Amino acid sequence: MILPFVRIVASFAFHNQLQRHGSTTTISFMGVEEQIRWIADRLQDRYGEVTRSRSDPLTTLIGTILSQNTNDANQDRAYRSLLDRFGNLDEVKEAPVEAIAEAIRIGGLHRQKAVRIKQVLERIAQERESLDLSFLAECSLDEAMRWLLASPGVGEKTAGIVLLFSFGKPYFPVDTHIRRVTRRLGLVGPKDDPHERMNALLPRDPMFMARLHLHLIRLGRELCHPRRPECPTCPLSDHCAWQAETS
Repeated sequence: MILPFVRIVASFAFHNQLQRHGSTTTISFMGVEEQIRWIADRLQDRYGEVTRSRSDPLTTLIGTILSQNTNDANQDRAYRSLLDRFGNLDEVKEAPVEAIAEAIRIGGLHRQKAVRIKQVLERIAQERESLDLSFLAECSLDEAMRWLLASPGVGEKTAGIVLLFSFGKPYFPVDTHIRRVTRRLGLVGPKDDPHERMNALLPRDPMFMARLHLHLIRLGRELCHPRRPECPTCPLSDHCAWQAETS
């Protein structure tokens, strides 16, 4: 539930940002809830419905660590290489860091990720007596988040992806692409914590969050680039504060 004060402030700020640049004749006023629904609908119109089954939490956790500072293709190659080398994650846990790093070299930052992966697996095995994260399903959102964040090298994005896509818990993870897009749209201010802000604004609907997460990432990769974004072909340009400011 969005607090009325948050809703009013967000809407007022968005309207003011457009008004300062004389854009209110081409961009209609929207409340923040309406803006979010409009964004979600336009992205679904562009990219279609998302079909994604629940993922294994441990696989998701290790895969998300491998995804840091690389693309999906190299993340997948690094994970396959890891399993090809060791067979399963129990064997990865027992392997030397150097051997893990060599196996995931293609994913970039391989030494740093190898240390994190080994530490995370060791922590899970020590605290849970097996490599099993299913207990998080019975935890509250806050409890599960705290437990994951206590793991070495696990931040809010990584924890959020596990909670949303493996357990269906209503937490919206923000990556680099989503941070850039939501700031340009005027949803997240330059000094805001994007996780805190987006989770305060979005409806507590895991399916809605998952679809929006994947669609915003795709938009950021394909059109809303850090430099030279392709605004004329963007489905959100009609209500984009950044577009209004720079046009």
